[in-house]
Amino acid sequence: MQTMLRSASSFAATQLASSRLRLLFPAATAAASRSACRPMTVLSKESGIEHRKENWSARKAATGRPVSPHVTVYSFPACALSSITTRVTGCMLSFGAAGLGLVELAGGGGAAAELMSCVGGGAAAGGFLVAAGTKFVVAFPLSYHFLGGLRHMVWDAKPEMLTNVDVERASYALVGASLLMGGAAAVV
Repeated sequence: MQTMLRSASSFAATQLASSRLRLLFPAATAAASRSACRPMTVLSKESGIEHRKENWSARKAATGRPVSPHVTVYSFPACALSSITTRVTGCMLSFGAAGLGLVELAGGGGAAAELMSCVGGGAAAGGFLVAAGTKFVVAFPLSYHFLGGLRHMVWDAKPEMLTNVDVERASYALVGASLLMGGAAAVV
């Protein structure tokens, strides 16, 4: 017992002395500690050098174990896909607005409105199909992002609606309503 107390007190004294040295000579002790330390590894120095030379794929193939699967093998829940789509549609709308702004800046006053009326009126090559497709490409993200925002406002106001069944049902309803709104805007 006395040996343990003596070793504990000598350890505490060593720690106190080293902390005093760090306070008195911070640059010197930091340089000394950096040179004395090496990265922790379970490999010997020689095997560590060989380990760095090998290809990662070759090392994994040599183990014979399967590589951890990527996200493509997992089935995302409808709510996760709906949330991702809300973010993607928001980015699409931002890029679309920036593109129209650039058209306006490059073409002068009224260039963006003229472009939209040309495409929307079917005057572009392809007629009705191009106009309907362009309208859908604009209307779907706009309606999806807007309805997704409304859905989140309702969930924030009424958190009791956040059950697994209701969230999945709301995600499917969001996709359906957005497709209907986008389709209706495409034929108008």
